Amino acid sequence: METSARKDVYKELREAPSLNYFYLSGTMDSPEVLLDRNKGLIKLSGRSLPEDAKSFYKPIMDWVINYAKNNIKQNTKVIFQFEYINSSSSKMVLELLELFKQIFEAKNENVLKIEWRYLDDDEDMLEAGEDFEERAGVKFNFVCY
Repeated sequence: METSARKDVYKELREAPSLNYFYLSGTMDSPEVLLDRNKGLIKLSGRSLPEDAKSFYKPIMDWVINYAKNNIKQNTKVIFQFEYINSSSSKMVLELLELFKQIFEAKNENVLKIEWRYLDDDEDMLEAGEDFEERAGVKFNFVCY
């Protein structure tokens, strides 16, 4: 059963598509989300294993669609910096990447830069990023930190 705190997070996310700036701090089961229309920045980081990944990621995808339709900034940066991602979140990230691919094709490849950040010793996250890059058919910039 969903807690009231979790419902508040989903409520906040549902309001995100209409906002120029949206920030949601990460929890033990959901990633930090930063959506900044003015800076051209989309960032997801931390742990992603929300109870309902589809409900969590759908408003983020809606925000990206809204952003792409309304004067997307050249060289918009998309950053993924996961510590852990479960299979249902992986499916949603892949859908998000497919959306980015559509934007690449519609606008041009220079409109978005996708960065996959991973810890120096985290081979699993590096491999996950390489898998996402291959499956989505979009180019990533891999950054070890």
